[in-house]
Amino acid sequence: MSTLTTPAPDRTAAPLRIGPHTVAPPVVLAPMAGITNAPFRTLCREFSGGKGLFVSEMITTRALVERNEKTMQLIHFDATETPRSIQLYGVDPVTVGKAVRMIAEEDLADHIDLNFGCPVPKVTRKGGGSALPYKRNLLRAIVREAVTGAGDLPVTMKMRKGLDDDHLTYLDAGRIAVEEGVTAIALHGRTTAQHYGGTADWDAIARLKEHVPEIPVLGNGDIWSAEDALRMVRETGCDGVVVGRGCLGRPWLFADLVAAFEGRTDEFVRPTLREVADVMVRHATLLGEWIGDEARGVIDFRKHVAWYLKGFAVGSEMRKRLAITSSLEALRAGLDELDLDQPWPTGADGPRGRTSGNNRVVLPDGWLKDPYDCAGIGEDAELDTSGG
Repeated sequence: MSTLTTPAPDRTAAPLRIGPHTVAPPVVLAPMAGITNAPFRTLCREFSGGKGLFVSEMITTRALVERNEKTMQLIHFDATETPRSIQLYGVDPVTVGKAVRMIAEEDLADHIDLNFGCPVPKVTRKGGGSALPYKRNLLRAIVREAVTGAGDLPVTMKMRKGLDDDHLTYLDAGRIAVEEGVTAIALHGRTTAQHYGGTADWDAIARLKEHVPEIPVLGNGDIWSAEDALRMVRETGCDGVVVGRGCLGRPWLFADLVAAFEGRTDEFVRPTLREVADVMVRHATLLGEWIGDEARGVIDFRKHVAWYLKGFAVGSEMRKRLAITSSLEALRAGLDELDLDQPWPTGADGPRGRTSGNNRVVLPDGWLKDPYDCAGIGEDAELDTSGG
């Protein structure tokens, strides 16, 4: 692929320790529902040369314990994936404990991450996701069950700053995590109210690092390039980065991240449209092979089309056409009609995916009355959705 020489960074990060696992460079693929499945993880891993940590889509603990067919497919890892990393979402300490013990006893993964970052209203209105850390005792109970059930497997957690600027929870949650044996914490520098809008608060990441020096702190939010990742580490002192929306349609970002964190004056990937088109077809092909049906794989790929093509001169009608293809032949044929010699466009990096913000936080009735009361949360809080 085409490349662009960049100067060596002025600060590199030490390898990240997650229990017995060394993650070098300290770069983690964030779990994203419908995105970070096995095919996408394969692409990112290939570009990184196998370096980094690539986490599965979020798995609901209830679905795992019930051995839901779709869930069992989502936790299938390629033989080359190591360590195998699963993110769990749960609201009931008992169910979380059962799910974690199942993973440990059946050797389903090498690392478990707990999701306390989902800002979706249909989750928070039931007390789940990023609403849950407000209930300190419930958070503690869930984390304790997870760490106890995991045995030798390391347990980490991902969270947000809090519900809104008036109800911040991340410092208390960080202390609870340390006390209950969590191995590392990732903080998305936004509140539930912000969703994915506005600017991530990197100062909060720095404050959390100062607050819990006992364990690694990873920063998440507004990392659109390798330069952003280095700047986050430099400005916050965090021990590594978690990359989510920044790699949408950009799996080669992990090649850049590896080069940057290794301190090399290396060449960052700047693909031509022809090279991007080849990655798109490979991505769609991998999805079809994973699902077991080419058409379904291409249909699943449709949501990635706009992300891959961002910044390139592609007409709106062609974009629409590519976004409704249902076969690899049609996808390839449509891409071949483009001016594939286009170089990497200036300004192609930047926000992709969800960007909504300033949302009203939807919570269960009386949720804010007592931050320690473990009010009951219904099973319907465990929905098949994600975020963080």
